[in-house]
Amino acid sequence: MSKLFAFSGSDDFCPRGSIYPNPKESSLLLSLGDHVDVYFPPCKRSRISAPFVFSGERFEQKKPSIEVLPDECLFEIFRRLPGGQERSSCACVSKRWLTLVSNIHRDEISDNKTTQALNFKDESTDKMSGVVSEVENQDVEGDGYLSRSLEGKKATDVRLAAIAVGTASRGGLGKLFIRGSNSRRGVTTVGLRAISHGCPSLRVLSLWNLSSVGDEGLCEIADGCHQLEKLDLCHCPAITDKSLLAVAKSCPNLNDLTIEDCANIGNEGLQGVARSCPNLKSISIKDCPLVGDQGIASLLSSASYSLAKVKLQALNITDVSLAVIGHYGKAVTDLSLTSLPNVSEKGFWVMGNGHGLQKLKSLTVTSCRGVTDLGLEAVGNGCPNLKQFCLRKCAFLSDNGLVSFAKTVSSLESLQLEECHRITQSGFFGFLLNCSAKLKAISLVNCLGIKDLNLGLPPVFLCESLRSLSIRNCPGFGDASLVALGKLCPQLQQVELSGLHGITDAGFLPLLESCEAGLMKVNLSGCVNLSDKVVCIMADLHGWTLEMLNLDGCKISDASLVAIAENCQLLSDLDVSKCAITNSGIAALARSNLINLQILSMSGCFMVSDKSLPSLGKLGQTLLGLNLQQCKAMSSSAVDLLVEQLWKCDILF
Repeated sequence: MSKLFAFSGSDDFCPRGSIYPNPKESSLLLSLGDHVDVYFPPCKRSRISAPFVFSGERFEQKKPSIEVLPDECLFEIFRRLPGGQERSSCACVSKRWLTLVSNIHRDEISDNKTTQALNFKDESTDKMSGVVSEVENQDVEGDGYLSRSLEGKKATDVRLAAIAVGTASRGGLGKLFIRGSNSRRGVTTVGLRAISHGCPSLRVLSLWNLSSVGDEGLCEIADGCHQLEKLDLCHCPAITDKSLLAVAKSCPNLNDLTIEDCANIGNEGLQGVARSCPNLKSISIKDCPLVGDQGIASLLSSASYSLAKVKLQALNITDVSLAVIGHYGKAVTDLSLTSLPNVSEKGFWVMGNGHGLQKLKSLTVTSCRGVTDLGLEAVGNGCPNLKQFCLRKCAFLSDNGLVSFAKTVSSLESLQLEECHRITQSGFFGFLLNCSAKLKAISLVNCLGIKDLNLGLPPVFLCESLRSLSIRNCPGFGDASLVALGKLCPQLQQVELSGLHGITDAGFLPLLESCEAGLMKVNLSGCVNLSDKVVCIMADLHGWTLEMLNLDGCKISDASLVAIAENCQLLSDLDVSKCAITNSGIAALARSNLINLQILSMSGCFMVSDKSLPSLGKLGQTLLGLNLQQCKAMSSSAVDLLVEQLWKCDILF
């Protein structure tokens, strides 16, 4: 104080006046009256970049910036913004702001009643200007009807943060699919934390091929997304039972669980799901070496009255699991069992005799050595309402088992046999003779045991319920079998005979003549011994019902196209790839006033040239798809003109 009273200069003391030479500068800090004397002690260096700096006797103003504020202050500002749209706008400024906004949990958003009241007042006065307040949008933001998908390089934490912020004010995120990850900036816990904080309405989460996501990330989802109903984990090696338990405890509404190729998920995680998720409706578990009978048994027994779909593939389970399915699967309607090497004949026998699969409608069994004649018969007895049955790569099933199965299932509508090489022509026709009156479709794929033999079939029996017949890549299937099928199945509407070199006109013509209902879809691709005669008769007899015709690789010419143009008025899909058709045949199609093709495939027709351009242009009035691949006589310039003319049609060349 003594120094102050002993003051004798003018450097530190300003008597009765402004401290600024320019009066306008006084408003930058303080407004002082002319009666005030102010003392300024020496200034300390500021900790942050201030908007003012000293230069001699006056202040110089720097451009002010909100970036000088620390993250804590910005966070407090952002969480006090009146609505989600305002926070979204702030998130667009920089990655720093995006990160801060995305870390705001829904519970941390300030409930500023004054701001809401002001917004409501603005809305009432400016309704014609489209001003929408958060008060009006509160219900909309939490619905969760939006879906987002990130794949490959686009799957990063920054994009997830943007999704979390952007969807919050536009209906809420309901479904999120992440396929793969960016190799350098992939998805981590940070991105999933942003989703957890900003998307409490998330109901469906699918994570595929994410090696960088572990328990911490999935636990973040469990903490913030309590409405989760469907979880799909595929090839996530860092996720273990720990995070699956967290999801089970926090998401009691979980009803759909898919786990594939997750090496660190085992029985403990599945048992936790069984305890906490009583409404589970669908499970699919594939290639998880730590999953055994305990985990599967827990899921089936706890959700006995709700679990409807079960898919088990490449697991180390035994007959015990199948016994549990047979006893507790009271609500199961769809069951798929694939590559279960430790399941024997006993497992299928016990499953069938458990009498718990009364509601089972669809059964698919693939590569299971336990499927034998005895086991299949037991399954048939235990599943009285089975409608669809698919059997693939079951080497121990023979004709006797197939016929016995046909006698036990009274509701079967569809049968598919693939690579069951012990099934012969006798077993195939034995099944048709003993099947239920509800059978509508049968399919044989790559069954090498089928040999073409002349069988003495009962002349009176007819399988009038069968509507669809598919025989693919069975080299032993020939004319004799086809003639017998024509006699047995007069109501066929869909016929697929693909890759059958043994089929000729002599075998196919009786089938055409015996079909009373009228064929609608016919696929003869790869039947290289069928000629124009078959196509002409088919167009004459079934042109009034034919909608799809595939003649890929058949020995047909322009004569077939002429017959099609004159008779097939309902035909919308025609495939004549690798056939000996020319420009004349295409012109015949174009001249027809009956035909209205939508799909035309001429791949590999080397005799079709640029001269067909006008005809294709006329056909293009109704075409939606045109395949001209490997048409070597057509020039690229002609195709370019066609593309310009047929702008509604997808053209392959």
